[in-house]
Amino acid sequence: MLYTDTQRLFSPARMQKYLRACKGNKEKAMKLYSYNARLSQAFFGVISLFEVVLRNAINEHYLRTLGNDWIVKQAVPNGLLEHEANEVSFTQNAYLKEGVYSHDKMVGSFTFGFWTYLFTKRNYKIGGKTLLQIFPNRVKGTTQKQVYADITSIREFRNRIAHHEPICFDVKGMVDIKYMERHYALIKEYLRFMGVQESDVLPLIYRPEGLLKKVSTL
Repeated sequence: MLYTDTQRLFSPARMQKYLRACKGNKEKAMKLYSYNARLSQAFFGVISLFEVVLRNAINEHYLRTLGNDWIVKQAVPNGLLEHEANEVSFTQNAYLKEGVYSHDKMVGSFTFGFWTYLFTKRNYKIGGKTLLQIFPNRVKGTTQKQVYADITSIREFRNRIAHHEPICFDVKGMVDIKYMERHYALIKEYLRFMGVQESDVLPLIYRPEGLLKKVSTL
């Protein structure tokens, strides 16, 4: 594909970021755009895997401490999910109407944000201040505040990818892989905190290491 075709398809403004980062080299700019797109695919897979592991760990914990069907039961005034009550009710009613309601379906229906917000100070307290137990291998002294900040950062990384924003630049618009490496390391760290071996789960998806190396040497 010619650079002019790339501009036409993806817009001159969008491609200008890559051209500027590559000091006007159109061939490198196209290559960088391709690497960014492929890295986005790879990291979306990594984050999706992490999200499923995290939400399942949260669900199993609250099934033990709050009881069966805890999502619906906690969507009440002064409950853990008081602020999400409308969302929970809408989802529950949709499944009931279809005749397919189950707690497992509810668990699979909510966004990364839903699970992230369970680590806020308010929700952590209402949940019994026990949710950090899902991270048995966490570093000593890890706090609710730090966990919430870290998982929020991972969620924002995910949203950046979902909104088709570049992830291969630093704040000055120069080619840089530190942003990606930092979040990749954070995801792997929290998998370890949950007692999940990286070697057991990451081979299930397309990993980004090779592409990260290509971007760093561009």
